Amino acid sequence: MALVYAIQYYLYFALGFVALGIEVWAFIDCVRHPGTAFEAAFKRTKGFWLALTGGAVVVGLLSAFGGGGFNLFQIIAIVAACVYLADVKPAVSQTSGRGGTSGPYGPW
Repeated sequence: MALVYAIQYYLYFALGFVALGIEVWAFIDCVRHPGTAFEAAFKRTKGFWLALTGGAVVVGLLSAFGGGGFNLFQIIAIVAACVYLADVKPAVSQTSGRGGTSGPYGPW
């Protein structure tokens, strides 16, 4: 029975670090884009997304290093980061000029 708990602990530990990596990636990408690009893409403001992805990073750090496991707050945080990466990032990238003039194999 102790082996099962050890496997579960290390699995949650690994998932916590994968989630933390995704959350940090979303936060860094959010910092890189100008605030006007968010408004031009008809997404919420940059401050909103900075707060959301920054909060996700804090929850990820607490879960990964605090030993809290993979809990409901971590799931909410990873969903927020994934929504940013899947929906907001492509729209903001097109309006801010990063990747907006690229062909199928890279920039023109």
